[in-house]
Amino acid sequence: MAGRSQPAIRPARPEDASFIARNILSSQRGPFPRGWFDIALGWDEPQCLAFVECIAIAPTQSWWHITQFIVAEVEGEPAASLCALPAAGTEAAARAVIKEVAAAIALSATDPTVVFRRGAYGANCWVQGGEGDWLIEHVATLPEYRGRGLVQALIGHALAAGRAAGFAHASISFLIGNEAAERCYTKAGFSFAEERRDPAFEALTGSPGFRRFTRGI
Repeated sequence: MAGRSQPAIRPARPEDASFIARNILSSQRGPFPRGWFDIALGWDEPQCLAFVECIAIAPTQSWWHITQFIVAEVEGEPAASLCALPAAGTEAAARAVIKEVAAAIALSATDPTVVFRRGAYGANCWVQGGEGDWLIEHVATLPEYRGRGLVQALIGHALAAGRAAGFAHASISFLIGNEAAERCYTKAGFSFAEERRDPAFEALTGSPGFRRFTRGI
């Protein structure tokens, strides 16, 4: 059908940093009002976006860095994205880049100790999988491009990259209650592996916790 050709999939570029930052926030929120950066930083959306955009192009390459993302384009415009990378070392890199960016922008409000303390609410229910997994995370599509199969195309490319890198299993996690994500990942061949719930997490975010799906690649 016209207008339903296969999307162009490409690596993210530095000029995509603001797009990637917006999709990171969107993926962390799911259908709920606030995600991890919203809560950990305690800022309004423009400030959160600016901080995450700095993280996306910082010298330290975390799972929020543009080098870990692939982008689906529609008529030359970025429409959807995800990151795909080895699970090993992701937590240490994330903490390191937050400290790096906080120091670089020299704002007392970004004191990493405060950020990490506010962000620790997820520790009781976060599920990421084994150190040997290939992670697919921060999956998001701009609202006007949803329903076009962009995420399925991106996941296909991400799985191929993991297979080429020698990984046997892929892992993806999402907020319990994000039914659109669950349907999408099931369609992509993922199935339930585990979930963790925490009342304090639910009181803060609106979601009971995290669910993780896996599949072989």
